[in-house]
Amino acid sequence: MSIKELLVNSLKELVEAELKEFHWRLMNTYHKHISKSEMEKADIFDTVDKMVVCFGLEEAVKVMVDILRKMNQNDLAEQLENEHKQAQAEGNMRTSVPVGELQNFLKTHKNNMKRKAKCIFEGNKENDTDLRDVYTELFITEGDMKDVNHEHEIVKIDDIFKNKNTHDKSIKCNDLFTELKKNNEEKIVLTKGIAGIGKTVSVHKFILDWAEGNTNQDINCVFLLPFREINVIKDRKVNLHEFMLKFYPELKDLEKSKLYKECKLAFIFDGLDESQLPLNFKSETLNTVEERASVDVLFTSLVKGNLLPSALVWVTSRPAAANQIPPRFVGLFTEVRGFTDQQKEEYFRNRITDESLASRIISHIKTSRSLYIMCHIPVFCWITATVLQDILIESNEENISTTLTEMYIHFLLIQMNMKNQKYDEQEEREYREHLQLNRKTILKLAKLAFEQLKKENIVFYKEDLKACGIDASKDTEFTGMIAEIFKREHGLHGAKVFCFVHLSVQEFLAAVHVFFCYLNKNMQELQFFFDKPKQNVTLQELLQKAVDEARRSQRGHLDLFLRFLMGISLKSNQNLLKGLFTHTEDTTESITKITEYIKQEQNKHSITDEALVNLFYCLLELKDHSLNEIQSYLSSDEHPGKEFSPSMCTVLTYVLLISEKVLDEFNPKRFTSSFSNYTRLIPAVRCCRKALFDSCGLNETFCETVSYALQSSNSHLTELDLSSNRLLDSGVRLLYDGLKSPHSQLNILRFDFHFH
Repeated sequence: MSIKELLVNSLKELVEAELKEFHWRLMNTYHKHISKSEMEKADIFDTVDKMVVCFGLEEAVKVMVDILRKMNQNDLAEQLENEHKQAQAEGNMRTSVPVGELQNFLKTHKNNMKRKAKCIFEGNKENDTDLRDVYTELFITEGDMKDVNHEHEIVKIDDIFKNKNTHDKSIKCNDLFTELKKNNEEKIVLTKGIAGIGKTVSVHKFILDWAEGNTNQDINCVFLLPFREINVIKDRKVNLHEFMLKFYPELKDLEKSKLYKECKLAFIFDGLDESQLPLNFKSETLNTVEERASVDVLFTSLVKGNLLPSALVWVTSRPAAANQIPPRFVGLFTEVRGFTDQQKEEYFRNRITDESLASRIISHIKTSRSLYIMCHIPVFCWITATVLQDILIESNEENISTTLTEMYIHFLLIQMNMKNQKYDEQEEREYREHLQLNRKTILKLAKLAFEQLKKENIVFYKEDLKACGIDASKDTEFTGMIAEIFKREHGLHGAKVFCFVHLSVQEFLAAVHVFFCYLNKNMQELQFFFDKPKQNVTLQELLQKAVDEARRSQRGHLDLFLRFLMGISLKSNQNLLKGLFTHTEDTTESITKITEYIKQEQNKHSITDEALVNLFYCLLELKDHSLNEIQSYLSSDEHPGKEFSPSMCTVLTYVLLISEKVLDEFNPKRFTSSFSNYTRLIPAVRCCRKALFDSCGLNETFCETVSYALQSSNSHLTELDLSSNRLLDSGVRLLYDGLKSPHSQLNILRFDFHFH
């Protein structure tokens, strides 16, 4: 006997009035799934069918038993439970594992999904990388949806200064639905993460492990639905089955009722930030798989839990778009944070088989702090590995001084060299000659990068390319290069979508475009930075306006672009790009002036920590000596001889936090005598063995930062002086929480306790 037959037999025992009560309780208890209109004319067979669609076979039994008990039909409830258990024990009941035609489909589908998921893109589409060869576990944490649309794409100052990940619980991608069950299985999983951080790789890992039978085997079928492909059919009216057929045509030979009624399904919608759907959660709602509506209504109905409530839904997104899903529909909100320091090393050792070369690359990255902090992004690790392997193998250089801009210029040169050797079969050339050969193509892509960066788009369509003079139908124009820095993907029915291999590559090429326009006095393209039409723009004016424009961006989408623009302005980097630029310009005087301007901006009271640190990175790209100055102060036993500005104090703390340097002693009074500056330096307790914050005017609010430091797994602090500060009892309690941590190494603590 099947589960459906058991459920029907149980309802047959109820008289008409009792069946009405059953419907009433079903509607009121599970009103999110079953509406009044559906139950008004439903007989026992309709009722059972609806319950199975909403809850799945096994859960439908639990729901019916629960309602029968509430109706005081305890004997009937017990009978249903016993018959269900008995049938399961005898093995003659069809449970959630289907048989026959459906089982054959599921087996084939698993194999297809395994084939799709096992390869990931790493620079060359013709040589996709096996996921298992390079996969490194990512740091994924549970978060909250507060202010997700205000987060910067590259630097999360809050995480660095407060060490939030000390307390955050790490979640493996395979455990997301397990964690969801603990919260609210009727809602969805929403995962945010910046571009290139590993969201799609995590999705592939989840699918691969499921398809190979290693995890999540309670799920019968997993469907991957990228938004960039959904965009192709966004204007059509479809029901759920018709929608799925667009992505999985093999469903056409399957009886649709079996799949949606008898299987546990998981829908993974990847890349919400790329969606062109209106995402109107207040619009109409679909309740059955047969009803037709727009793709937007279909998606929102799945998210709201009205359509196929028993299904699991996972949505991934960049932070800027994550808030398009109302929090009330999210049962588990997670964030992919990329690689921890340990995982960075693991990635390079996985990817580079030569152990000696891997060690040399890791050693170099650790000496370049701007590169090291960027390597929490997996795609950036790939770019870094590509460049440094080439430099170390070809030139055998040991003392490489590579800024972020130099890294990306080398990356472009390497890709052009590879492209020409592979497709043009030319004799060996100088790197600049490879740029010259591809000059028109690169400049068109650079224009596309800038135009789309202004709109905050990372996925493009044929009309976007056409606007920049690119004919997407001419494969010869992009042979090889599409596979190296620019991806062309075939979506539904051969529709093409385009994107750069990583957002940072788009930002780099956008900066190339702007500087090229400056060199060639193309004022029309530069008007983006000016409020009024401007003629004969000087480099200093352009760079200052770019700084101002980047600071105005709430989400920091121009931050990395600004760094690259500063770097490209250097004469040495212009020389590297000589094959692309027709001429170069002596920018020494302009660089001096923009450096002074940046330092003035850093000292403004209104500047945010994010903007402050990004301007610090801009100084690094300009090869300013501020970092050397800070590091020399730290290594010296003498007082610096001048008062640090508030911005310098923030940068000092930041430099300490992102470096591996552990100070034997840190005394903030060496750098400043300002109480407000002391508060900027307090996070540095994480980076020293002895911290002397006595008489610094601190109150109890700063004890939280100290507590975080004590609980950090890499805490080095053994002696802390907080005497002559007004900590209060609340501050002492926070310190006590830190001292209780097994990671705390503190031996000496000095403070004054004020009783109230």
